[in-house]
Formats: sequence, C-alpha cells, structure tokens
Amino acid sequence: MTLPVSPSFRLDGKRALVTGASSGIGLGAAVALARAGAAVVLAARRPEPLEAVRDALASEGCAVTATPMDIAELEPTARYIAETGPFDVLVNAAGLARHGPATDTNPADYDAVFAVNTRAAYFLAQAVAKGLIAAGRPGSLITISSQMGHVGGIDRAVYAATKHAVEGMTKSMAIEWGGHGIRVNTICPTFIRTPLTEPTFSNPERRAWIEEKIKLGRAGTVEDIMGPVLFLASDASALVTGTALLVDGGWTAD
Repeated sequence: MTLPVSPSFRLDGKRALVTGASSGIGLGAAVALARAGAAVVLAARRPEPLEAVRDALASEGCAVTATPMDIAELEPTARYIAETGPFDVLVNAAGLARHGPATDTNPADYDAVFAVNTRAAYFLAQAVAKGLIAAGRPGSLITISSQMGHVGGIDRAVYAATKHAVEGMTKSMAIEWGGHGIRVNTICPTFIRTPLTEPTFSNPERRAWIEEKIKLGRAGTVEDIMGPVLFLASDASALVTGTALLVDGGWTAD
C-alpha cells in the first residue's frame, strides 16, 4: 500500500516580501516565513524597528534583508519589485485605521485609509504578480485583511469598507491569475493584541464587547496568525486560492 505524502510547510528556496514587517502581524509573518527557510525581504516605513527585526532574525541564522517602503507610493514600490523580484510569496500586512463614528468621517481620513488598505494593496499584488508571470513562476499572494471584511463594526465603517473591497479584489485576482499558478488569498484576523491596538483594549466597554463577540473568549495574539501565514505560503495550501482564512475565534460564526 502506498500512503499519501504530507505536503511540506517548508519554504526553502523561496523568496518572500513582507510589508508592515516592523511590528505586529507583519513581524510575526516575517518570523514564520524566515524560520521556515524563506529568504525574506522585510519592508516597512520606519527603518529603525525594521532593522531591529532584521538583526534579530539574522542572529538566528535566517536569510533576511530590510528595505524601507511605503506601499502607498505606488511607483517606487512597483519599481523596487520589478528590479529585485520575482517574489514567490507576498504577505501584505501594511495597513491603516482611523476609527470613528460614520457621521464624523471626513474625506481626508476616508482617502488616507483607502489609499493604503485598498489602493496600495491592489497595486502591490499586481506588481508581484507581474513579476511572477514574466518569470513563469507560481506564487502565493497573501493580504492581511480583517474579520471586518465580512461584518461591520462600531466606529469602523471606513475600515470595514476597505477590507470588503480587499476581499472582492482577492477573488477576482485569484480567478485571473490561477492559470499562472498564482494563488491569492486573505487572512482575516479578529482583534489582535499589539501596541497599536492597546488603546482599544484599555477601554473596558470595548474590551467587554470584543471578548463577548469572540466565541473562544479571548482576543488574538500575533502568534495566532503565524501558522495561517505559513499554511497559505507553503505547498500545504496548494489548492487554496480566492478564499479568506478567518482567524476570528468564531466572531463571524453568528
């Protein structure tokens, strides 16, 4: 009897680009990919914390480099990818949130959040896909979306709108690029505890709302996202494309 072979979660020989890699989910994604054997380019706007992540991973023997990058600057980003790619794996964890009541939203905040979460995410995926198609290589493109791409939330009308848009473009890109062996997916976390989200958790009413909505009874951690990133980046998810991997503790099960 011949038994099936378990697919590998290893990424040896793969090149990965991780945006938003200086902290939070992006940092966790970079660590997961680098420890699985990928050569990882760390990208973020702030060079100092980015270099600290690079140095910490390099001290473990990981193959990592760092480059300052603002993905909202479309032309420099596309040029960098064209000159240094192709990248077998993209994890776009860069994002922006300006929360507040929908009645208080102003055009400047609306445009700023869409510029990063939707516009920049779209053209970043496009640039990486173009490089893979030109090289005749398959790949895995992952955008860190949100549970708010599937539901609504208090003070999150603009943010939720950007993430709903990301879910739609992901499905369309997956359809278009599937013939090239390029898989396109999202990861949709619930509330993840990071330094940036601590103001939300410091509000007792908001914290109670979050913990009541999450069926597993706790908020997420960066470590909760690392496994899903590795799964979607690796051959373990070879037949997964055009989908959203909800890491929400059951929030959207209602």
